Amino acid sequence: MKQDIKTEKDIENWQNAFYSKLLADPITAPKFAHLDLPKHLPRIVEFWAFVLLEKEGYKTNVFEKHMFLGLEKIHFDAWLTYFFETSNEMFEGPIVDTAKSRVKLLATTFMHKLSGEYFLFDDIK
Repeated sequence: MKQDIKTEKDIENWQNAFYSKLLADPITAPKFAHLDLPKHLPRIVEFWAFVLLEKEGYKTNVFEKHMFLGLEKIHFDAWLTYFFETSNEMFEGPIVDTAKSRVKLLATTFMHKLSGEYFLFDDIK
């Protein structure tokens, strides 16, 4: 049986595995080519620790950091597919389930802000 996400180290390993997939994919890699993952990973961990472990301190506007990347639905489809795939490979439990529901909400919100359209991404599990 897999464990749930419990620590920041769990988040670090999970997000490192997830971003490795994003950076290797021909659809998403160009959007993240500028990303220095070792430098950025602590901020990603900080964000998810805030969302999932209720750790205080994250104050950055996530949308603002992504709004100029030229992201479209195809990028969010791939992003969510890899997010769910990596999450399901590594963890099970209520905290990772929360992560999966929150990431769908993030994708829906981002797409609406970027395009004015709503996509619920219900086909990704």
